[in-house]
Amino acid sequence: MKNIFVAGHNGMVGSAIVRQLQQQDDVNVITRSRSELNLLDQKAVQAFFESESIDQVYLAAAKVGGIIANNTYPAEFIYENLMIESNIIHSAHQADVQQLLFLGSSCIYPKLAEQPMREDALLTGTLEPTNEPYAIAKIAGIKLCESYNRQYGRDYRSVMPTNLYGPNDNFHPENSHVIPALLRRFHEAKARGDASVTAWGSGSPMREFLHVDDMAAASVFVMNLDKPTYEKHTQPMLSHINVGTGVDCTIKELTETVAKVVGFEGGIEWDTSKPDGAPRKLMDVSRLRNLGWSYSIDLEDGLRNAYQWFLDNQESFRG
Repeated sequence: MKNIFVAGHNGMVGSAIVRQLQQQDDVNVITRSRSELNLLDQKAVQAFFESESIDQVYLAAAKVGGIIANNTYPAEFIYENLMIESNIIHSAHQADVQQLLFLGSSCIYPKLAEQPMREDALLTGTLEPTNEPYAIAKIAGIKLCESYNRQYGRDYRSVMPTNLYGPNDNFHPENSHVIPALLRRFHEAKARGDASVTAWGSGSPMREFLHVDDMAAASVFVMNLDKPTYEKHTQPMLSHINVGTGVDCTIKELTETVAKVVGFEGGIEWDTSKPDGAPRKLMDVSRLRNLGWSYSIDLEDGLRNAYQWFLDNQESFRG
């Protein structure tokens, strides 16, 4: 029986990893809520690892937020994320945990990275200023894993997801990401009987989206690759692996698909005075594909799943 600690099990990604692991018979999933274990407290994290016999760690805990939150609280974003990953990775090493998977973010790549973004684009240019503190912390997490591998022979790996969506997403009206924001907006417009919905920008930028259950499946896949296979496809100081679909769509296509899934029959108008953002953001997933994994949930099916979760849980979003 493997004892597996999932840090951040209440979040969208962590909860999906827990669901994935619970399908296996030989796994004992260990979790701790924020009130039970403060991941910012080094001594508490060390004591936790000393008291549990842990075989694997999935490090999905992080302080996350949208552009406004990143811009408003840059100190909290860099400090808390650095502390969480440093405490867990170092304590795991001290407790002789050999296997750990660190979950990062596509924002680690330079603002002007060539598309699709390959792993070797890391540290080749300036980051997007709005989330630079968060990105720096995530880059540090990759380098922590690589450093413990190089110095101590650990097997600590990193995966970088594209834009994720699905159950347990944040549907807050102001600070949610594009898919939950659109699902909620079209749902409320349908309920009110609105004639149209106004979407931001021109609809032309292209984005890639991955259902969180696919992300969880990829995480378990990468964690359980045998070491020679993993090392054959990575490098000691370029060890992270992109996780995505390798397929993108325009924001216009996404918006129309959301309207279809929700059953909104009105029109869609575009407010071109609002900014579009980067014209394209797509992950190169050839490294992961060459290792033998690819996504299984297409966008429309994934949106239906996410919308159903929203419907089942919308009472908690009121207020």
